[in-house]
Amino acid sequence: MLKKERLMSIMEMIDRDEIITVSDLVESLGVSDMTVRRDLDELAEAGKLVRIHGGAQKIAVSGKEELSRNEKCELHGKEKQSVARKAASLIEPGETIYVGPGTTNELIAEYVENVSSLRVVTNSLPVFERWNGKDGVEVIMIGGTYRAKSGAFVGGLTNSAIKDLKFARAFVGVNGIHDDRMMTANAEEGMTQLAALNNAGLKFAVCDYHKLNRDDFYCFYSLYNMDAMITNGQLGKDSLRHYQEYTKMIIAEDS
Repeated sequence: MLKKERLMSIMEMIDRDEIITVSDLVESLGVSDMTVRRDLDELAEAGKLVRIHGGAQKIAVSGKEELSRNEKCELHGKEKQSVARKAASLIEPGETIYVGPGTTNELIAEYVENVSSLRVVTNSLPVFERWNGKDGVEVIMIGGTYRAKSGAFVGGLTNSAIKDLKFARAFVGVNGIHDDRMMTANAEEGMTQLAALNNAGLKFAVCDYHKLNRDDFYCFYSLYNMDAMITNGQLGKDSLRHYQEYTKMIIAEDS
């Protein structure tokens, strides 16, 4: 079998099965273990799949149209709650934190305890509404151009304000993570996340496990530069091992 035919066969198998092992490919293609591994490495470098221990996994691609915030609220509720609870447990009294847009980030306020003298900065209207009025919390809303799709303020005014602020911790959401690339559907939102992360002492990616091995439009940060990713245990051992190559993994307990 020619190399081009092998690569096409591998992609057909991974599109069908989503996860494939080296041993399965050796049997199906009738080639050596080393040949299969080289082919998988080449496809991974080309961004066609994700290499995991003993095989490879399919990369999901977000739909053509960005989902609205209300639509996202209907997805993976239990997973988001457990991730938000774990993120909340990391917040210390007296800190200034940044909480970015995202339906998981919106839930963090529900689980925070002992929040005396806490200052929360956000450019997300739904996040602001969750925190506003909580005893012991000062909430700062960063304005700008409003994106109704996500409930976030973005643009030059937003970024200019955030660049002058410093945070003990920053919690940011993503639409997709593939290898070290953290992605979102909107470039302006991504640039605001970038500005906040660059001014944070500790940087956390907050995402349910469905966001892993998924591409989206705009890459705004690298996992290499994050202190940790907070996600669910359903991610699986192979994917967990894969993403541990880029950052610390904090696993949320099941709800």
